Parts: sequence; structure tokens; C-alpha cells
Amino acid sequence: MSIKALNAIRFGLMGIAVVVAFMAGNYVVKLYLDNTPAAQEAKAMVSQYRPGFLLPDLTGEMRNMNEWNGKVTVVNFWATWCPPCRKEMPVFIELQKKYGAQGLQFVGIALDDENKVQDYIATLGLEYPILLGDDDAIRVSEDFGNRLGALPYTAVIDREGFIVRTYRGEVSQNSLERLINNTL
Repeated sequence: MSIKALNAIRFGLMGIAVVVAFMAGNYVVKLYLDNTPAAQEAKAMVSQYRPGFLLPDLTGEMRNMNEWNGKVTVVNFWATWCPPCRKEMPVFIELQKKYGAQGLQFVGIALDDENKVQDYIATLGLEYPILLGDDDAIRVSEDFGNRLGALPYTAVIDREGFIVRTYRGEVSQNSLERLINNTL
């Protein structure tokens, strides 16, 4: 076998080793993150009755969680400075348009400066409520099981008011849409 062929095999094996090491590392990190007390607390919220809250929207009107009783509600905690938050919002807009008539309601809770939120929302054409609240919004996030303040953080609530799933970090469209279809 030529040196060129041996080098090609060596580099190919090294590439495979790198991919396997990367996959193993991701698995270990995911396993660790899924077993932290914060992750366990978020998972413990599943099947619990959703917390209530009263927070202002962007017009200053106080909004109560009870407004969305009887709907499948997706409560998303986010901030304008959070890239994964910004990435998933167009998905939420699309899903709200697609399933809103069937009883789906997204509610965004911004942990951010009101002016920055107003400016960002203006660029999106958002059609679901955005609430604010500084410390109150942080407390609500904690009430939903987000003790470490991860962003984004999302809770999906069924029509009876029970949390069916929480997500720490960005939500994939496929995962969320499957859950919505099963919950509607």
C-alpha cells in the first residue's frame, strides 16, 4: 500500500475518532445537564398545575394567566440579548398563526428593558402577547421551575392548566409542533 493511501486511512480514522469523541462529549454534557438539580426541578413541574401571575404587557395593561384558561398555552421566557431566544421567536409566530384558531396561545415574558423589547417586537410582526416585569418576571420564571434563570425557558400548558413539558434552552420546531398537536 502506498504512503498516500496509508495517510488517507490514518486521516479518515482520526476524523472518525474526532466525531465519536464529539458525540460522546455531547452525550455526557446532556446527561449531566439533564441530571442537575435545576433540570430535575424543571422536569418536576410536568403534571403540576401552572402557576398564576399578573404582569404588564407592552401597553402597561396588567395581564393575568387566567386569561388563557381553556387554551393550550406556551409561556416563553426570553430576552432581546439572547440569540437562541431570537432564533426561536419566528417559529412561535408561525405556530401561533397556524394553530391559534384551534386554541393555541403563545405568551412571551421578556426579561429585558422595555424599550429594547418594543424595538425588537416592532421588527417581527408579533401577534401574541408580550409581558414584562423585571423582578416579578424572574419570580414567575422561577415559579415555572426555572430556578437558574435559563433563557430561553418555555413551558407548555394543556387546556386544563397542567404543565405538560418544559424546555430549558432553544425549542426545536419539530419537537414543539409535535407536542402542540398532541395537546390540542
